Amino acid sequence: MTDLQRAHYLASRREFLKATTKGLGGLALSSLLLPGGAAGASLSGKGNTGGGALPQLHHAPTAKRVIYLFQAGAPSQLETFDYKPLLHERWGEEIPDSVRGNQRITGMLASQSSFPLAGSIFPFTQHAKTGGYFSSLMPYTAQVAEDLCMVTSMYTEAINHEPATIFMQTGSQQVGRPSFGAWMSYGLGSTNDNLPAFVVLLSKGRADVQSLNMQSWGSGFLPSHHQGVQFRSGSDPVLYLNNPDGITRAARRSELDVLTALDREQQAHWGDPEIDSKISQYEMAYRMQASVPEMTDFSDEPDHVFALYGEDARKPGTFAANCLLARRLAERDVPFVQLYHMGWDQHGNLPSEIQDMTRSSDQASAALVTDLKQRGLLEDTLVIWGGEFGRTSFSQGRLTKDNYGRDHHPRCFSIWMAGGGVKPGLVYGKTDDFGYNIVENGVHVHDLQATMLHLLGVDHERLIFKHQGRRYRLTDVHGHVVHDLLA
Repeated sequence: MTDLQRAHYLASRREFLKATTKGLGGLALSSLLLPGGAAGASLSGKGNTGGGALPQLHHAPTAKRVIYLFQAGAPSQLETFDYKPLLHERWGEEIPDSVRGNQRITGMLASQSSFPLAGSIFPFTQHAKTGGYFSSLMPYTAQVAEDLCMVTSMYTEAINHEPATIFMQTGSQQVGRPSFGAWMSYGLGSTNDNLPAFVVLLSKGRADVQSLNMQSWGSGFLPSHHQGVQFRSGSDPVLYLNNPDGITRAARRSELDVLTALDREQQAHWGDPEIDSKISQYEMAYRMQASVPEMTDFSDEPDHVFALYGEDARKPGTFAANCLLARRLAERDVPFVQLYHMGWDQHGNLPSEIQDMTRSSDQASAALVTDLKQRGLLEDTLVIWGGEFGRTSFSQGRLTKDNYGRDHHPRCFSIWMAGGGVKPGLVYGKTDDFGYNIVENGVHVHDLQATMLHLLGVDHERLIFKHQGRRYRLTDVHGHVVHDLLA
């Protein structure tokens, strides 16, 4: 076949698809945008009003939105919520082989010949009603204990930060899968047309922290308009959102109208769903030019709100300010708000560095729960606090009376949830006396993801996107709803 013949053949095929947009082309596009097609009509449950791919929810939801307070770098459960007095009694002793076994360790411990046990130097108190333990580092969180659903038996397979973070956010240690927020945007959509369905906020508790991979809030193989939109601190919260000098809002509207008309012509010609994504993103950016400045302006917040969150809430870009912004986004029914607070990776000098982290996060995290509850938003807002894995009960490097470090530990770690239909005042799961292995009610990462989707009214096995001939879902082929955590 000559080049001219090949071009004629392709042109003819394009013309055929173009002429049958409402037939075969429409079906093809529908299969991309709404995988499952007619099967979706058989869904039972509450109607989905957000315009997502699921026309109906699988069952009645208890949560309408999620605020995920991700503590990047992995907080030590042994300094926060998992009290282990035995580590004090056996301070400096070698961890028994029967406990450590042949479990995987990181390359940072490859040259370490001794693994001395180290108890937390921070005192713990037991909450009178829930029975949960709280470190002195977490006094504000302890005050909202009766609103929290504490899970001390989380576990994962990932042992290094980037794959572990991506696993928590996307259900896979490999980059390229959609994040939880993207799945939620795709499946459920949003009732707020003026703000993104998935907003990302970043803050740092310390200056020398690892950067995050943007794949953690990416859309993967889903249409790109489902990816998280990062809001920054300062006068320009979203990059390139403001019009250049000399461009009026009316001129921008006219420009977008012409651009949209051209894009729709291309869409009719090619049937590419990414063209729809571009149109959607252009229109969202235009609406955000009006909605974002109002939403990020804290001037209408009274002094008692700043007192609740802490004075850092007055400083844009801090974790406290982002928690307050998350509440404002929840008030406007943004479905998924992802906060990342970086700096929890304490391989050495842990006692000093972890105090910096808890000072910057404890009050604001508890304030968010309190604030949402006072405004009647907590009952249908799921708040999650936690990192990507835990820390070892033995010291990394030199152990002294008041200084030590902890390496990565995927075998067990702690998180907490609040609102959104989880059981308040619950402490779930148990680790051994060394804080090294789970002995009761382990909760895998996929189990957490399945449970989160269940609270949102979605069966994790039925939110599916077909990509390259395979049906994908957030939990892949794993995960079980942990019904014990449900109110």
